[in-house]
Formats: sequence, C-alpha cells, structure tokens
Amino acid sequence: MRDIRGKITLDALAGLVAEGAVETVVVAFPDLYGRLMGKRFDAEFFLEGAARAGTHACDYLLTVDMEMTPVPGYEFANWELGYGDVHLVPDMQTLRLAAWLERTAFVIADVVGVEDHQPAPPAPRNLLKKALTQAAEAGFEVMAASELEYYVFTDSYRQAAELDYANLEPAGWYLEDYHILQGTRTEAFTAAARRALRESGIPVETSKGEWGLGQHELNLRYAGALEMADRHVLFKQALKELADSQGISVTFMAKFANGRAGSSSHVHMSLWSGGQNAFAGEEQLGRVKASKTFGHFLGGLIHYAPDWMVFYAPTVNSYKRYEDASWAPTRLAWSYDNRTAGFRVVGSGGSLRVENRIPGADVNPYLAYTAMLASGLAGIKQQIEPPPIFEGDVYAAAELPRVPYSLREATDLFAASEFARQTLGDAVHQHYLHFFRTEWRAYEQAVTDWDRKRYFERI
Repeated sequence: MRDIRGKITLDALAGLVAEGAVETVVVAFPDLYGRLMGKRFDAEFFLEGAARAGTHACDYLLTVDMEMTPVPGYEFANWELGYGDVHLVPDMQTLRLAAWLERTAFVIADVVGVEDHQPAPPAPRNLLKKALTQAAEAGFEVMAASELEYYVFTDSYRQAAELDYANLEPAGWYLEDYHILQGTRTEAFTAAARRALRESGIPVETSKGEWGLGQHELNLRYAGALEMADRHVLFKQALKELADSQGISVTFMAKFANGRAGSSSHVHMSLWSGGQNAFAGEEQLGRVKASKTFGHFLGGLIHYAPDWMVFYAPTVNSYKRYEDASWAPTRLAWSYDNRTAGFRVVGSGGSLRVENRIPGADVNPYLAYTAMLASGLAGIKQQIEPPPIFEGDVYAAAELPRVPYSLREATDLFAASEFARQTLGDAVHQHYLHFFRTEWRAYEQAVTDWDRKRYFERI
C-alpha cells in the first residue's frame, strides 16, 4: 500500500517532537456511541512511556450514557466493582498528525483488561477486529467506505446550546445538492476540512452540497474496514473541532428537523481474496453479473438486517430519518443503482460492491461494519439467496418488509435475535441490549417541546 500523507511512524513522531513540530499526542478510543474518549499527552512523556506501555482509563466509559452518567445495570463495570481501570494500548498503525489542531498527533487505542490484557469484550473496535478475524479465516479481506452527511450552521456550538438548538441559522438558504455557487459560500470551512483531513492521513475524494439547507457531504477514500472505521470517527472529530474553531457548528444527527432531509452514512463494502474483488463473477443476478459469494453476502445482509437495526440506527433520532421519498430507505430490498432501496448495488467487475443505505450519520461505524460482516459472512456460510432484484420505486412497494419505526421496536428485535446473541456472545449481547434500552428509556421519560406545544393549553 502506498504511503499516506499524514500517517507517521513512532520514529517519525520522535523527530517531529525533537523539532518542536509536535507537542501533544491524543490517545483515544471509540465508546459505544462512537465518540472518542481518552487523554492528551505531553509528546515527550508519550514517547518515554505511553507509546509502548499504554495508559489507563476508567472502565465506566463503556457504560455511560450521552450525559456521561454512570448507568447501573451493567456487569462489565458498576459501583459494586468500584469502577476500576481498563488499559488503553495505542495502535501505532493509526498514528497520524492531527492537522486540524496545533502541533498535535493522534493515535487510536485498543481497550484491554488491566490484568489479563485481553480485548475488553464490549469495546466497539474490538467487536470489529473480531469480525475481521472471522472474515480472514474465511479467506477474505474487507474493504469499506462511509459516506457521511452533515448540516452546517452559522451559530457556534455555545450559541446553539444557549438557543436550546432551536431557530439556528443554516449555512445555506436554498437546497444546494451539487450546487457549486451555494457550496462556495461554505468553502472557508469545507476547504479547511479537506486540507486538514488530507494532511492527517485521511485521504479525501470530494465534497458537495447536499439536499438540505446547509447540508453537505465530504467523501473519504475507501480503505480496509478497520482503517475506514477509524477514519470515520476521526472525520467527525475533525469537523466538529474545526467548526468550533471557526465559531460555527455542524451536526451529524440523523434527522435534524421536520421537513429537512436526514443525514446518512451510506456504507459501501466488498470482500477481496487474492488481491481480487471476490464479488466479481459471471453469475447473472438481476441486472448484475457477480459471483455466488456476492449473492450470498447480499442475501445475508438483507435476511439479518432486522436483527442488527440497533447497530445501524443506534439512537432515538435515527428512526425519524426513515420517511418515504426522503432519500432515506424505508424498506428492505436491493436494486441496482437505485437510491430508493435499502441495499443499493453499484459498480461492476472489480468495483462491484454493496451500498447499505440504512445507517444515518449518527451511526457508530465499528458496530455497523460488525453487523454487516456478521450478516454477509453468515449469508455465505448458509448460502442465503437474496430476494429478486427490485425494479422501480421501493417507497411505493407496501408489500416489502419495512425498517422498524422506533429504537424500542429495533431493540426488541435485537433482544429476540439468537443470531445476534451467538455472534456477540451472551455477555456482550446483554451489554448492548442494556445500552439501547437505557437510551430508549431516557427518551420516554423526557418532556419535550412537542409535549408542551400539544398539551400545555388544550388538554
């Protein structure tokens, strides 16, 4: 693989530190939401010890909610166990400059036990690594790409919070999908993002305006699935911190507002073997020429999608994106180059791949990739045939199975899924079941603007 600008070795980091070009090293890992949690190290101290010995963090970070509240009911970490430590082991393959920050490098860590040094079972990156090991044992390398959409606002994050996130001013004032003029108005931010990502070992392809007011998409180059998941979370971190530095804000909510387009994270995936795309072949499948491996992988994706909806759509807000004629999929079907389908097949020959359009921009990529791999590999092993290709408007096909209407419904499907339980193991399955139920309960108990507008006077 060619050298990627911005990715550095430990020796290169030592040279940059000696020159004064790097003063800080961020060591972080993705939590259950996909947020990066960790510490900032003095660069010299990092080189002296943490680079090889790692560091520690509180194990409660794999059990907290969005507000960082220690949530009771987890076996992995709780008050009875005293909320001890986990060990963070920097993965030096992820060491890179963080060009959006001053004199900073960034490395993603794996979470392991303090005593046994075994991968912490519920850590999302460990789940994906386990899935990739299973793919390798089956003879496959996995390539992936996330297409992330987001909204840009002229309000800063602090201003947005003071406004209770209402009546924010979008960066654009008309729909700008592919529109160059309107896109130019946000180039001070978008060009800085492309530049910073490129210089940070996160190669960029393109950026464009999207279908919502102030909505944009910035696409990264595809990579191996673990590297791509790392790029995904770093991309979000970089854009938020860049926006913050410019006094504006971005959101990766799946559905920011009624009547606005949702923000997606379409996931492209393919399997490779012997340096060749294992999906390429001569079997006729609808309009596609492909291998049996491709057909069975696609069949597994569709068959097991209900079991893994919580990994594709992990928040209460995720399910508000699934509206007919909104560019977000609402039904489980596949088609060729058809944006109304939940699974859109694109490319041919060496570029043939599946685009999973179900995840929103709020997705944790490590979990979504894990779910896709588990489903697709099971499809290959069980020789699951996909349903016939769907031609036409999937939104209008009322006979097709629909994605769940809520996180509660999706969590119930996950709870009942023997496949998810077997894939994750009982303990990890229970850990995530508790996580998603906690998220739903927080919503059920919240009094919202909708409640007040509906009931304040008229009930």
